[in-house]
Amino acid sequence: MIEAKTVYFENPGIENTDQTLHLAKDRAQQVGIKTVLVASTTGRTAVKAIEVFKGIRLIIVRTSTGFKQPNVQEFTEERMKIMQSNNIPVITAAHAFGGLSRSMRQGDIIRAPATYVVGDIIASTLRIFGQGMKVACEISVMAADAGVVRNDEEVIAIAGVGQTGGVDTAIVVKAEPAHHFFDFKVKEVICKPRL
Repeated sequence: MIEAKTVYFENPGIENTDQTLHLAKDRAQQVGIKTVLVASTTGRTAVKAIEVFKGIRLIIVRTSTGFKQPNVQEFTEERMKIMQSNNIPVITAAHAFGGLSRSMRQGDIIRAPATYVVGDIIASTLRIFGQGMKVACEISVMAADAGVVRNDEEVIAIAGVGQTGGVDTAIVVKAEPAHHFFDFKVKEVICKPRL
């Protein structure tokens, strides 16, 4: 039997960022996890994570270019330079649960009728545990697809609610690439908002 503490935040959002990062670091040290994934849209959380996870392999997963506005990458150049100077890998990829599904959902009757597909259903199902849970699972798949995490190691994935910035959810996972998604496992919930 393994006994572990789970923290439930009163509300989702940026105000939970520091505590989420520290709870994840503590759990990584307790169970010997060597890799931590952090979702970061603008890079603000990524910069904070560098300070917290010294000595632990840190990987940042950012949104794809053009996610909110064509040809725009929200992760600032200044923060990207900080990642590079600290040798922190930054993954930029189509969202594992969105990607082509998102273009189908938006629908243009001439090009493709509006419809929901498997990625949307998985994303919506994970959101019942909170937006951060969905994103934490998604960035884990993206990191596995990129080959920066292996499916024979446990990693911690940290995410939150993109609109407010910051992070509020941390989980221990056995990541899998998208083509083996149903072998993906959430092993532990370190913290999340109590919705």
